[in-house]
Amino acid sequence: MIERYTLSKMARVWSEENKFDKMLRIEILSCEALAKLKIIPKEDLFRIKKKAKFDIARIKKIEEKTNHDIVSFVTNLSEYIGDSAKYVHFGLTSSDVVDTAMSCMMTEAMDILINDTKTLLGAFRLKAKKYKNTVMIGRSHGVHAEPITFGLKCALFYEETKRNLDRLKKARETIAHGKISGSVGTYANVDPFVEEYVCRKLGLKPAKVSSQILQRDRHAEYLNAIAIAGTSLEKFSTEFRALQRTEIGEVEEYFAPTQKGSSSMPHKKNPIMFERICGLARILRGNATASMENMPLWHERDISHSSVERVIVPDSTILLDYMLTKITNLVNKLVVNEERMTENLGKSKGIIFSQRVLLELIKRGLTRLEAYDIVQDASLNMRTEDIGFEEALKKNKKVRNVMGPAAIEECFDLAYHTKFVDKIFKKVGI
Repeated sequence: MIERYTLSKMARVWSEENKFDKMLRIEILSCEALAKLKIIPKEDLFRIKKKAKFDIARIKKIEEKTNHDIVSFVTNLSEYIGDSAKYVHFGLTSSDVVDTAMSCMMTEAMDILINDTKTLLGAFRLKAKKYKNTVMIGRSHGVHAEPITFGLKCALFYEETKRNLDRLKKARETIAHGKISGSVGTYANVDPFVEEYVCRKLGLKPAKVSSQILQRDRHAEYLNAIAIAGTSLEKFSTEFRALQRTEIGEVEEYFAPTQKGSSSMPHKKNPIMFERICGLARILRGNATASMENMPLWHERDISHSSVERVIVPDSTILLDYMLTKITNLVNKLVVNEERMTENLGKSKGIIFSQRVLLELIKRGLTRLEAYDIVQDASLNMRTEDIGFEEALKKNKKVRNVMGPAAIEECFDLAYHTKFVDKIFKKVGI
């Protein structure tokens, strides 16, 4: 289902090669810091930097015996380095390396998602500008309400996407922290300078305080930001799917010339990609819930969070990358049926202007309750008599007592409902 297309960048972030590269860099940077503190002789640092490398197959082979991934990694480094390897992982605990490396990978992944979101912003911006003045019916509870424009709908989605961009940037800032503070976070066996040095070189901030691990509220914020962004994509997709319903037909998911919609009904053109996005958003929300379950751990740390994160963090970033890429393409290629929008505006025979009439009656001296009852009565009569709302108003004696035909006709001006579109667009920044 998830094509290989552009996932290569995100897949590389979560590759074993990248993970061990990050871990190796952290080990070497830690040695550099220790050398500056004169704990590691310069000649040993030179050997470590020159000879340190890893072999993933060998690490896995060692792990068959050790049942510990970091011990296996350090053992493999030692095989290449020789005697100077005694200074590798000096004063460190596994989570110093694993959590800091994971923060690096999570920031790399978030950078991709941030760029994806900016691209989606551009797509909504173009659609909003193009259809700024394309009038369509607004709906509440699925029922015709008052006129809006399709551009306003896209501007609404544009602004929500901007908020998601802000949340993703904030999540990146929150996760961009490392820790090199030892087995329980006290720095007993590793000077705080090592943490400061390593984090600075990696583009991270040192955690102000940690236990054996970075605290998992950071990861939960990260995955919740992803889940909210994914749920927005579901919201947008749900709206476009609804507008594609046969009874509405105002927009349509792009359907390729060779595409097939149904195995049994050749006429079908289904919004399958929008539906797919809706389904995948459920996974993101589930993963976000799991990230919050990871926050409470025993004492300074247990390992119950680790296995969960190996699934939910890569999966969530990969899925959102996929979803953002897909929906951007869908928005760019969205088929907009302006004629159908105009046609649907007329289906309710003018009843969508009821509030304008209500307010005009109030302006002319009626109480709100009197005006409301009159307008409601006219709307019921038009349905009974199968006439338009304007005609029903003109036939209503109570309306005629305060409004002449010209005043009634003026209430049916579409421009009344779109007069502030420019102002809204200016506020949004489109």
